[in-house]
Amino acid sequence: MKTSLRLALCLSAALLPSIASAAPERFTVIFGGRNVGHLNADTTGDKTVIDYDYKNNGRGPTIAETIQVNAQGLPTQWAIKGATTFGSKVSENFALKGSQATWSDSTGPGKTPIKEPSLYVAQGASPWALGLYARALMKDADGTLPALPGGTLRLEKGEALQVAGKAGTTAVTAYEVGGIDLNPDTILMDEKGEMFAYLTPDFIIIREGYEGEEERLRGLAAKWSTERYVAIQKDVAHRYDAPVRIRNVRLFDPKTLTLTDPVSVVVSGREIAAVEPIDSPATPGEVAIDGAGGTLIAGMVEMHAHISQDDALLNLIAGITTVRDMGNDNAVLDKLIDRIEGGVIAGPRVVRSGFIEGKSPFSANNGIVVDSEAAAVDAVRWYAARGYWQIKIYNSMNPAWVPAMVAEAHKLGLRVAGHVPAFSNADAMIAAGYDEMTHINQFMLGWVLEPKEDTRSLLRLTALRRLRTLDLNSPKVQQTINAMVDRKLAIDVTLGIHEMFTLGRDGQVPPGAVDYLDHMPVGYQRGAKKAMVDTSAPGDDAAYRAAFDKIVATVKTLNDRGVLIVPGTDTGGSFTYHRELELYQKAGMTPAQILKRATFDMAHYLGRDQQFGSIEKGKMADFFLIPGDPTKDLKAIKSIAMVVKDGTIYFPSEVYPKFGIKPFAAAPKVTVPTRP
Repeated sequence: MKTSLRLALCLSAALLPSIASAAPERFTVIFGGRNVGHLNADTTGDKTVIDYDYKNNGRGPTIAETIQVNAQGLPTQWAIKGATTFGSKVSENFALKGSQATWSDSTGPGKTPIKEPSLYVAQGASPWALGLYARALMKDADGTLPALPGGTLRLEKGEALQVAGKAGTTAVTAYEVGGIDLNPDTILMDEKGEMFAYLTPDFIIIREGYEGEEERLRGLAAKWSTERYVAIQKDVAHRYDAPVRIRNVRLFDPKTLTLTDPVSVVVSGREIAAVEPIDSPATPGEVAIDGAGGTLIAGMVEMHAHISQDDALLNLIAGITTVRDMGNDNAVLDKLIDRIEGGVIAGPRVVRSGFIEGKSPFSANNGIVVDSEAAAVDAVRWYAARGYWQIKIYNSMNPAWVPAMVAEAHKLGLRVAGHVPAFSNADAMIAAGYDEMTHINQFMLGWVLEPKEDTRSLLRLTALRRLRTLDLNSPKVQQTINAMVDRKLAIDVTLGIHEMFTLGRDGQVPPGAVDYLDHMPVGYQRGAKKAMVDTSAPGDDAAYRAAFDKIVATVKTLNDRGVLIVPGTDTGGSFTYHRELELYQKAGMTPAQILKRATFDMAHYLGRDQQFGSIEKGKMADFFLIPGDPTKDLKAIKSIAMVVKDGTIYFPSEVYPKFGIKPFAAAPKVTVPTRP
């Protein structure tokens, strides 16, 4: 689920009614149409005990909470224990004594005197708390309250509707709880003021007995989210019914790996009409944009996305005009693509990968889940008939079925990428005909795992500790690398997520976030300082750090030997995509080579270089403007002043505040001619 606000309550007794209830609360967690866990809340007297656990794709959070309240329902103690999705330990405590609030979480201790009703931003609370916060905000005149340690929480009322289940028909109302993270959380509250459901377009936590409403409610969540982004699009998308001349810019040329002399770029409609000398006179009626000597770079390609409506616009204004989706709810994705291509909302172009997973207790509930070789081959045919670019094979697939899937895919013109299925290794998948390997850990684990070890669990990540003693010159390592080189295969390494996993530590700014974290909302900042993995066991800290060094060395070897490194994140793109590119310098690539890889090389790889990948007359107007020179310092791509996609112009300085983000660069000066 998203990195949403999870808050412990710190309010005056007059503000909050009693929350004590003898009736047990039972919720079902549903992902991809499948029940994957539960959220239970049991209240006895002044104490509520919460049990929250779900597992999708072999992983998920396990959270236990105990809340002690006074006669007015004010939490006086809140203890949160358990583990995050990737296994990092959760140990958080909150206490209110008189007017003094104290807390402790992975970022350390904190305290403050309470001078007015305020909300504490927790790292690890379950979504059950959202109903509690909503009740508190309903009591405030304007539906807002200060948040601790910073920011403001707000509540916005939405639609009223009827839901049907075993207990009959219930009236509920939608609310958005937001203000301290990138996007608000959507919940349903019943007429008693109790939480009925937590909603996203692909994930839902719903009151037990009402599971049959899951699909409809997810559809409503998508509708409400769309309405928000439609409104944003109306505010921030600039379309001019005249040519647009961007004067005094240098272009990154992927052929020479250099910047051109200053020029003017003219956009007409969706295309680049001309690249002209800087002193070329404008024609009557043009819109003028002052590039101020900055750099224009063709739109970048994020090659490992799981795109959603919540991250589409943020990817676009990060200079990413195309993403390759690597697995999604197919129906949800198709609707999102329709909205983007229709100009209803903003987002990058989407190249689709058909996700195929084997049925098991550990299955990821995306795409198509199959239980036989025949069904797997049929899934390949289903994707081919619907114009997908490739298929992606996942963890629970029976390795014996892969050759037949690959043969059918290649016969139908589809490429094949994927994870290494459990109980197999990269060598076997290369031999079976993969065109591209997905994730550097998937590529390397065969060197350190025993044959019967099961990677459908977190082992596929925690086993990275074993890389510390791996000899990269050993025959088994060289055999796999040689196979990649000989077959001219590509690899989507997702280096950044491996940096997060191996080097992130509680209470510290992640290495990849140092350039942007202080621009983010407070809830996002606190969440980012939570480690992904538990490193408390003796030797684990050093082992994970050494593992990342070994991963980087492997990526460098692959790059040095001519294996195509495909830039993708698996972490939502946007800011983390910039870090992904930055890390490739550790693999021996220069900033200019990395820019070429992210733009022209990926357009060529996707078969789209006739329209995209460079800034030339006749190509699509897809590019972004930065003040600096990224060939000298790649960090310059993190300060984007303007993005153009299909000729529509976006200024990140206008967009970022919609998400509570402090902009990184000012918009360029725009002159629109007056009409007679």
